[in-house]
Parts: sequence; C-alpha cells; structure tokens
Amino acid sequence: MVNPTPSIRPDLPTLAGLFYTYPRDIGEFHEVTVAELPPPYDRLLAHDGHMTESVEAFHGCSVDVEVVAKHITATHYARKSLLRRQTDRRVVQFGIARLTFEYLGDDVRREIESEGIPLGRVLINHNVLRHVQLFALWRLEAGADLRSLFGLEKPTEVYGRTALIYANGEPAVELLEILPPV
Repeated sequence: MVNPTPSIRPDLPTLAGLFYTYPRDIGEFHEVTVAELPPPYDRLLAHDGHMTESVEAFHGCSVDVEVVAKHITATHYARKSLLRRQTDRRVVQFGIARLTFEYLGDDVRREIESEGIPLGRVLINHNVLRHVQLFALWRLEAGADLRSLFGLEKPTEVYGRTALIYANGEPAVELLEILPPV
C-alpha cells in the first residue's frame, strides 16, 4: 500500500539545491496544469509511469544514462543525469534524482550506483513494486547549464515535472525531470 502522507516530497528547491545554488540556475520555473502543457509534453509528463519508458516509447528506441554529477551519503544517493537515445546519442531528458537507500535492496542499490542503466530500468528489471506519484508540472525557460546540456544556443521554453517513486510502498526516490524541446 502506498503511504498517503509521505515523509519526503520532491521539493523543487531541495532537489535543485543538490547541484545548483538556486533553482533559477536550471531555469525560471512556473508551475502549470496538465491543460497548459502543449503536445507532446502533456502525454510525456502528465502520468504516473517511469520517464524511461515514456521517452523510449516516444523516441522509438532505448536510452542510456549519463551521470553528470552525484552525491553519496550513508543514507542517500543523488545524481544529476541525462538520458540519451541509443540511436544518435541525442539528449532526451535531464534529471535530478535523490534515492533513500533504506527502501531499496542491496542489489538495486549496487546497480543504481554502478550508473550503467537508467534508474527506471533498474527498478523494472529488479521487479521492485513501484508507484510513481506526480507532484507538479513545470514550464521553464532553460538556464545556461540546462541549455548547454541540451545543446541549445538561446533561451528556450522547456517542460518538466517533479515526482516521487514509491518502492514497495515507501517513498524511495524524489525526482525532477525536464525534457528538451521536442
């Protein structure tokens, strides 16, 4: 059963603060409703599934993870990462994830820390009972770092979400996921 009042929430300033001084260093964030998301962002972001599966289905190919930065403590693992299409290495997602180790088994933890495959795929492959809860949808003008990671030359509007993955009923993974222009 999913805990209805999680002890952790995917808070934008907290997640951004793991790798940036301010959320605006990623971009200027504005919370939006599902109705305000243009296609195809509405179907790519407004769901309770793994983004790994969503971007793979949309792009018609598997994706690889590239970890840009990480922080590891005794209780948490956080990473700033990109998902890249296997076909042409194009970036299809930017993400910040913070995992609470106590809710993940040792095998899952080791595979996540090996940084060889996307987080969603690790959970799926290990058949971890999981539920993704969408918390907020975002429209933002990409900041300098995000523009660089996405290969954008000028300020561009992009969309993202904050979500929480429950593993075996426990709030295990806080997420910020942003998609480049499609």
